[in-house]
Amino acid sequence: MIQVLAIIATHPGKRSEVLAAFNANRAAVLAEAGCIEYGAVVDAANLPPGWATFGADTFVVVEKWESMDALKAHAKAPHMLAYGAQTKELVASRAIHVLEPVGG
Repeated sequence: MIQVLAIIATHPGKRSEVLAAFNANRAAVLAEAGCIEYGAVVDAANLPPGWATFGADTFVVVEKWESMDALKAHAKAPHMLAYGAQTKELVASRAIHVLEPVGG
């Protein structure tokens, strides 16, 4: 299994617009072969002082895929290319972390 954390920072005030596009695209991603989990998360409300946050313009996509091949196919899927084009001018940066479980 492959797990992905995609940290998406939007331009100021654009997170809700990008999340709307993300949510509109989510069903198509969940229907992809090999997709186990695909969802967006944001900082929890009312965290104690000193706890780390991503901030008001950032969200994290949590993904699980059956294999690296499924993840690679996802990246090339037409709906993902369309989503990328739709949100390109709204996103300031993104960092895609591809992870695998540690044995045990």
